[in-house]
Amino acid sequence: MSEQEKDQNNAEPQVETVEEQQAAAAAEAVEPTAEEKLAEVEVELAKVKKALAEADVRAQAEVQNVRKRAERDVQHARKFALEKFAGDLLSVADNLERGLAALDAEDDALKGAREGIELTLKSLLDAFARYNIEQINPADEPFNPELHEAMTMVPVPNVDPNSVIEVLEKGYQLNGRLIRPARVVVSKAP
Repeated sequence: MSEQEKDQNNAEPQVETVEEQQAAAAAEAVEPTAEEKLAEVEVELAKVKKALAEADVRAQAEVQNVRKRAERDVQHARKFALEKFAGDLLSVADNLERGLAALDAEDDALKGAREGIELTLKSLLDAFARYNIEQINPADEPFNPELHEAMTMVPVPNVDPNSVIEVLEKGYQLNGRLIRPARVVVSKAP
């Protein structure tokens, strides 16, 4: 046999083998039936529906969170809108109290002025109460650094250490939030 014949004999089985492989692949790759295609489409549709449902739940949760956050911000703004204004009025209350302390209670000539200042102070404190502005007057109470500012410490016998012995300036809170701490003198051990 010549080499050409050998090559042809060798080539033919390879061609047949390739043809056989193609035929086998074609037989395996039989086109799916309409029912199989429908089943595949239904599976894909179910996946898409599930993804959309999850996205919808997340979107609704986000909307609720935004709504709650906005409501909380509005409540916070309403609750503490007066904070700066109230802070400015504190000095008025302080000055009225200082004026009362400076007036001689025994002097009949100043009785009318004293009553006028007392009524004005009472009116101001009533307005504070209507808007939840509370006065902090910690006389004879234990020192609380969250509500009080110690201006000085003085050794005092027969008084518990860290007790407020004098209030220099009353403190105030608006809806539980400290506007100004009470400025106090605190006792220390002798």
